[in-house]
This record gives sequence, structure tokens and C-alpha cells, in this order.
Amino acid sequence: MNENKNRLSKILAGAGVASRRASEDLITNGLVTVNGVRILVPQTLVDPKVDLIAVKGEPIRKPSKRYFMLNKPAGYVCSTKSINSPTVYELLAPVKERLFTVGRLDKETEGLLIVTNDGHFSHAVIHPSSNIEKEYLAKTGQEITDEHLKTISKGTFVEGCFVKPISVKKVRKGTLKVIIKEGKKREVRLLLSDAGLDVQYLSRIRIGNLVLGSLPIGSFRELTDKEKDQLLGS
Repeated sequence: MNENKNRLSKILAGAGVASRRASEDLITNGLVTVNGVRILVPQTLVDPKVDLIAVKGEPIRKPSKRYFMLNKPAGYVCSTKSINSPTVYELLAPVKERLFTVGRLDKETEGLLIVTNDGHFSHAVIHPSSNIEKEYLAKTGQEITDEHLKTISKGTFVEGCFVKPISVKKVRKGTLKVIIKEGKKREVRLLLSDAGLDVQYLSRIRIGNLVLGSLPIGSFRELTDKEKDQLLGS
């Protein structure tokens, strides 16, 4: 079997032609050809490196790989569609390629979010074997005590799995930094909640060697080649 072959609808979506569902409609409506032959079945396997794929007579182009860091504001969700809340993709509207987030931040958490259209890169960053640290800055309405820090350091259960932070450090009266590796849903919030702390503000400030720095809230920029290489440890 040719490992480069994939479903035609998936290839169109990956090339940024349309969403997966819309790509299926283009195919079933007879608007897509492969090597000059009209294809009507979205599940047809094709090889984009060999086959000439065209939509409405125009050959599709393989999208260039894009890599961004975004300073996510609170109140935004990482879903592609949301009825009640704005999505991070609205902030990335100037970028024409179809993008997806590398992992997620919950709605009320701010900070560093990596966004790309490179699936291999995304998988490498989020896979547990990469052991990439995530650092968070949290602010509470309480005075943080040694007992709080000890409780957080002991870990907790998240989604049925026991997780333990790499380090917990008090920065000032009601502010601390937490470094984790697992990155499970709402992990830092749960760690602090189990210690009796009420989280008023939470921001991810680092992923591996990639630091959020002074990037303004709601803004994004492209990653440099050096940043990408350092992130993957190459």
C-alpha cells in the first residue's frame, strides 16, 4: 500500500481548500478532478505527491508550513467554532492557511499557545516522550504558605491519572509559578484548588525553551527556525 495515499477529502482540507465537510461537498458535487478524471467519492485514496488534484479546474497547492506563538487572552476558546465565546482563530484571521493549536488552554487561562498547520510538529511537541515542560504563572487572593506549596507538590488526580508538578515556587505574597509536563485538562487549576487556593489569574509563560516574553496579549508572531529546533531539542 502506498503510505502517501490518503482520502481525497482529507487532502483538500489539509491543503486549506475548505473544511473536511465542505471538501466532501465539493467532491460529491463533481467539482474535483484527479488526473483529469472527475471524482465523486470523498473516500477515494490519492497521492498528492503524484496525482494532479484540481478544484473547479484549479490545481491545489500544498500549503507552506507555518508556526506561530500566540498570547491567548482570557475568554477565548481553542475550538474552531463556538456559539457563546470568541475563538483564538479569530485572532489569527490574517493568516490564510488552516491552522490548529498545539494542545489547548482552557477558556479563562491566558498565555502562550503554539499554532501551526504541521501535524508532525504538533505531535512531536505534545507527545509525552518529548518531556517538554510547561510553566505557568498563577495569582490567588490568598497568602501562599509553605503548606500550600507542599500540598501542590504532592500532586493530584486529573482525568483518572495521578499527576505531580515538576516544581512549585512562590514568587510573591499571592503569586506562584508551577512547572508541569503532563499538561492534562485544567491540571494547574486542579492542583491549586486541591491545596485550597482560589485561582484569580493563570497564564502559561513557557513551553520548553519557548518563552512568551513581551508579546502583547491577543497578538501573535511566527516562530524562528531556531525556536522550532530548540523546542524539539534538535
